[in-house]
Amino acid sequence: MARAMLEYTKTVLKKVSFDTKLFCKELKKAISNLLPEEIEELKLWIQQFITDKPELQESLIYLKV
Repeated sequence: MARAMLEYTKTVLKKVSFDTKLFCKELKKAISNLLPEEIEELKLWIQQFITDKPELQESLIYLKV
């Protein structure tokens, strides 16, 4: 079940990546709902996902990277 939440979060973040504010809002929501080890996995995924999306770099502040 927990794994499903992480995958759902990734799907949502992909869909809202066109809007920086919405992306950050959904990321904050995800962080409050995921387990610590899932957040670590999400950090790695986001770092890779935003490499070609400089406008989303500000979202890293929510992950304390």
